[in-house]
Amino acid sequence: MPVDMSSDTSVANFDRGLAASGLKLNGAVLMPPQPHSDSNPMPEPEVWRTLFQTSFIGPLSVLKSAIAQMEPAPEAGVRCKIVIVSGMCSVQVLSHYATNVIRTAWVGEAKTLAFALGERGIHVNTLSLGGTLSPWYRDAIAKRAASAGMTFEERLASETDNIPLKKYGAPSEVAVVIDGLLSPLSDHMTGLNILHDGGFTRAY
Repeated sequence: MPVDMSSDTSVANFDRGLAASGLKLNGAVLMPPQPHSDSNPMPEPEVWRTLFQTSFIGPLSVLKSAIAQMEPAPEAGVRCKIVIVSGMCSVQVLSHYATNVIRTAWVGEAKTLAFALGERGIHVNTLSLGGTLSPWYRDAIAKRAASAGMTFEERLASETDNIPLKKYGAPSEVAVVIDGLLSPLSDHMTGLNILHDGGFTRAY
């Protein structure tokens, strides 16, 4: 069912459609739209309103709809898992993402939900991604390489030089981690923010 998370009407239609479907969910993966890349630390109020609607308020309403379709029974070994996909600026400021606060808001919300839903057998964890070679990110690297008069491989090596593993993540690697967080692997894990950044984040 399509949903535009920036639109209250679309989110409400999604909620009604999901409820009417009769689906019972044992898990949900939420990837809120990214806050835009901008170095302005104090954008205008209307920019903030749009960002929070699109990247936090709307996605949280979609998640609420999914939770309503979950029927965990921990006493019977039935647990439900939620994975919220975020970014590494949830723990480390990046100057070109001056709207880092939205990512940190998701980490805080996940921790809050972990406490609120844990007794019901619903687990909530966040996965914070570093550079990941999605098609759009590969295109961005290619453009930066062309602007610098470099090959794609040269630009990629330059950009990953400060990452301990000397590489960006692959979508398939992200999928493996998400699959693990939805599996019994996380039966005693909730409220965690897991970094998937090749070791780039230096904080303890």
